[in-house]
Amino acid sequence: MNDTPANQPALAKVWFVTGTDTDVGKTVASCALLQAFSSASYRVAGYKPIASGSQMTSSGLRNSDALALQRYSSVSLTYPEVNPLTLLEPTSPHIASRLEQRPIVVEQLSAGLTHLKQKADIVVVEGAGGWFTPLSDRQNLSDWVTQQQISVILVVGMKLGCINHALLTQQALLSAGVYFSGWIANNIQAPNKHYSAYLETLKQRLTAPMIGEIPYLTEPEEHSALQQYVDISTLA
Repeated sequence: MNDTPANQPALAKVWFVTGTDTDVGKTVASCALLQAFSSASYRVAGYKPIASGSQMTSSGLRNSDALALQRYSSVSLTYPEVNPLTLLEPTSPHIASRLEQRPIVVEQLSAGLTHLKQKADIVVVEGAGGWFTPLSDRQNLSDWVTQQQISVILVVGMKLGCINHALLTQQALLSAGVYFSGWIANNIQAPNKHYSAYLETLKQRLTAPMIGEIPYLTEPEEHSALQQYVDISTLA
């Protein structure tokens, strides 16, 4: 990125953060990445194109995940820049949009990403739910990621069943033809006695490098030093 000739605009690098399931810590991992890239002097922007499960405030609907991404972006961003589509109901986006009679228009997601790529060196895009989260009866969020050819970082929620979920997601990523950049082990609960065995199996079976291991944290989105848990050297 730094080798771009002075007379040519630099193109932002983009990573899409997906998870082995919902509630596995995509926001925590995304904030850690934003902090790490920011500490390395990159201009970084967080992007949550679709957020369901939001609260009505005096400023309108706001999603806590998107607010965290906004907080740890090093470039100044308005809330709509971070999260152009905010849905109230805490459920799958295709259900929430149907309830609110607000169809999800993928062109809006693409336009928001293009805008951020002009403002930042790095854009970290946080998905919704897992890889195959539906946007409508016919389209998944993964279809948009594949169309945009965004490299993917997988967050593995470290719990019983995570190996199967991680390998299935990896298979889906490889089948889609997107680049699997790396994965982050996130302790969403206190580690059990088999944690080390889970981690070793994932290291052996996942084809991308492990770029982070986040311990079990209380109120992790409020943690200002998440960058210590990720290694961006294989990404930057």
